[in-house]
This record gives sequence, C-alpha cells and structure tokens, in this order.
Amino acid sequence: MISKNFKYAEFSASATASARGINNEIPENVRPAVRALVLNLLQPLCDHTGWSDLITSGYRSKELNRAVGGVDTSQHCRGEAADNKFYRKVNGVTRYIVPIEVIRTLLASGLDFDQAIVYPSFVHFSYTVARPNRRQVLYNKTYKGERL
Repeated sequence: MISKNFKYAEFSASATASARGINNEIPENVRPAVRALVLNLLQPLCDHTGWSDLITSGYRSKELNRAVGGVDTSQHCRGEAADNKFYRKVNGVTRYIVPIEVIRTLLASGLDFDQAIVYPSFVHFSYTVARPNRRQVLYNKTYKGERL
C-alpha cells in the first residue's frame, strides 16, 4: 500500500506487458517517485474531491514504454507519472469525470504538480522531487474539447 486509495500493483499493471511478456515490476529505486506522486498529488486530489481514481498507465519499464509508443524521456519510466480516469458517486451511481473538469478542479485545489496533459478520455499527471514542478497544463493533439 502507498496510501488508503493506491497500491504499487496498480502502477505496474499493464495488459501490454502481460501480453508481450515484459517485466514491468517497479524497481526499488523508482518506488520513492511513485510514492511522491501519490502522496503529494493523487491521494490529496482524491481526498479533496471524494473522487476515486483509476490508473490506466503508471510506471513503465523502458521496454514497455517503447512497446506503447512512449517517448524516451517519459516520466512514466521514472515513476513520476500516471494516466488517470476519475469517478464520483452521485446518488449511488458511479459517474465518469471529464478531463477538463479534472483540470479545473486540480488548478482550484492549489496542489503542486509538474504536468497535467489532457487527453480525450484521461488525464496524465506528473509530479517530481528532482526539481521544482512546472504546474504545466498541456493538451494532447487528439484532444478536441474545451480548453482553459
């Protein structure tokens, strides 16, 4: 367990890694970065909003990162990034939260972050302890929705 809502296993889980026989176990030297991402950004955001978070892609070994078309400098490989889908319960029904609402809420929360990249169906969040965080909001080229 990293926090009440997050486990290391969800950061290393990958259908692509499983299908291709790629070892995506998080190395011990990367675990502190994953922990920092959770404790400084993801868990506080969930606590602030009452949302639940589904990690669709967390840590990626270099081999897995290449297999999914990630860039060589990806923060996923350093344990500093995760792709996230957020949900909330409304009258007992689980509702998906659109990425732009997630971004609005993040910015209003005042939480520190390095990058928030908006995709059509998820948000990429990163957090680092290696340098000051940039608090940068970016939009993936596939995202065609509202921008702030």
